[in-house]
Amino acid sequence: MAVLDDMVINTLGGGHLEFSAIALARQYLKDDAVDGPFTRRFALGPSLGQCCGGVVELGFERLQGPLDTGLVQRLRPRGTPVALFGGGHVGKALVRILATLPFDVRWVDSRDEIFPPEVPGHVHCEHSDPVQAAVADLAPGSRVLIMSFSHAEDLDVVQACLKRQRLHGDLPFIGLIGSKTKWATFGHRLRERGFSAQECAQVTCPIGITGIAGKEPEAIAVAVAAQLLQLSNHEAQSPG
Repeated sequence: MAVLDDMVINTLGGGHLEFSAIALARQYLKDDAVDGPFTRRFALGPSLGQCCGGVVELGFERLQGPLDTGLVQRLRPRGTPVALFGGGHVGKALVRILATLPFDVRWVDSRDEIFPPEVPGHVHCEHSDPVQAAVADLAPGSRVLIMSFSHAEDLDVVQACLKRQRLHGDLPFIGLIGSKTKWATFGHRLRERGFSAQECAQVTCPIGITGIAGKEPEAIAVAVAAQLLQLSNHEAQSPG
């Protein structure tokens, strides 16, 4: 987090800890005797009016010169790569949500005119025709979400993902929007194209956490974003 006299950039998570850290940083901004980096220990307990307990050490560093884009990039945490195929209603709703979360989104569609004129900084729009051609150079570890305007395009993207899995096995999540009936049809067609049942099992369809009944684009987008967060949390907690 960067602390200036009149503003802050980014966050430590809020609460009294952040309030105290900002106050301390501004105190040191006024103290010319403070030069090099230093750390301060904060006990999370009665002294901060918090009941969670534990101890946090924060590092402080004085930066010289004007605020620039390099500093902003340094402060922004690197996001988990997400490849979103489809610029329809659900895709647009999902981009709005993922833009507020620690994800770097590669947004792909075969229709160049589908993208809005302005998107968040860590959403990158890509016109790809055929759309499945974009699968080959996705970042390793990408979570893939497939929700194009066409079932034929969806199937082509799924097939490209499974072919990549054969070669590299580096796509931890392949999610396809649709019903169980749609997936049954897709599974049959994929097996006709030479993919095994085990390979097809790498695809998640329907997508989104259970328990959210709404079919509005925003409701679907929330459920899918929550599923991606669950996956990230599970990976962070898994040993190795």
